[in-house]
Amino acid sequence: MKGKNGEFNQISYQNEYIKEKYDRINLTVPKGRKEEIKKKAAAAGQSVNEYINALIDNDK
Repeated sequence: MKGKNGEFNQISYQNEYIKEKYDRINLTVPKGRKEEIKKKAAAAGQSVNEYINALIDNDK
């Protein structure tokens, strides 16, 4: 990925990679729930994304 000046653009490259390899989900939760999720993820030593993915993976 090259920017306007012809140099490699790392951010543009990362954005394109993510667009090609991942799906995005916009999650709506009741007020206060976001903070609760963030605290639970931190307590598990995970990011919110890792935490939610682990919950889904373990729900089998």
